[in-house]
Amino acid sequence: MSQHLPDDRGAVREALIEWYEAGHREFPWRRTDDPYRILVSEVMSQQTQLSRVEEAYADFLDRWPAVEALAAADRGAVVAFWSDHSLGYNNRAKYLHEAATQVTETYDGTFPREPEELEELMGVGPYTANAVASFAFDNGDAVVDTNVKRVLYRAFGVPDDDAAFETAASDLMPEGESRVWNNAIMELGGVACGQSPRCDEAGCPWRRRCRAYETGDFTAPDVPTQPEFEGSRRQFRGKVVRALGEYEELSLDDLGPRVRVDYAPDGDGEGSEAWLRGLVSDLADDGLVALEERDDGAVVRLRE
Repeated sequence: MSQHLPDDRGAVREALIEWYEAGHREFPWRRTDDPYRILVSEVMSQQTQLSRVEEAYADFLDRWPAVEALAAADRGAVVAFWSDHSLGYNNRAKYLHEAATQVTETYDGTFPREPEELEELMGVGPYTANAVASFAFDNGDAVVDTNVKRVLYRAFGVPDDDAAFETAASDLMPEGESRVWNNAIMELGGVACGQSPRCDEAGCPWRRRCRAYETGDFTAPDVPTQPEFEGSRRQFRGKVVRALGEYEELSLDDLGPRVRVDYAPDGDGEGSEAWLRGLVSDLADDGLVALEERDDGAVVRLRE
């Protein structure tokens, strides 16, 4: 049991759930308990702004509305969609496609319900497995993300320690209510207790119990920052995938200028043919593209 939580935990729980149910952000994945749709939203939301995710989520489900449709899709098309919508690391698209194939082939189209079973799906780690179990089947554990850590640290003085956060979050969650609870506490962190808190403006239900509100000290655990995207290797990987999505295959000479306007095959360092080969080789190692050496030069295409 966590020693940092207040004694009146029942009142704390009730206040938060009432606050959440009185008015919260209406994301489309909060209006479904379909595990496929929830998995798509969870994978898309990893280190991606929710405003960008909403549009991509709708487009993705228009194209692949059910797990069987995604499993039957060409993997290159899924990866190209991911890149076109700037959803970050393209491996997520590959893993999501492979997870859909597992569900259809190994589980006869029915998602496993328990977090431990969900972790057997490709690319699904403990956090995502627990989120799907919580929001689809209401049988997950307490979710602990950066928002939840910030709330527990500020409100109750839970120390910046993963084990302490896990214990406190688990003790605070009402038994058998993982769906509403995890949504509610993450909403609190996202709306009222962000890096710049909006306690009164958002009507935080815990502010009269909150140590940070009482003391005015709103420090919180450090949150890792996303590396700069512009000019990054990740950005150029996405450009390679997008370019190959438009053509059946491209030679390195044709691919290079589509990836960088300053492509100089005979140069040194970034923008050279050696640099491009390294980029393509990384993507090939990840199973996203195929690189074929021919007599007239190297050719690259998306893997099917």
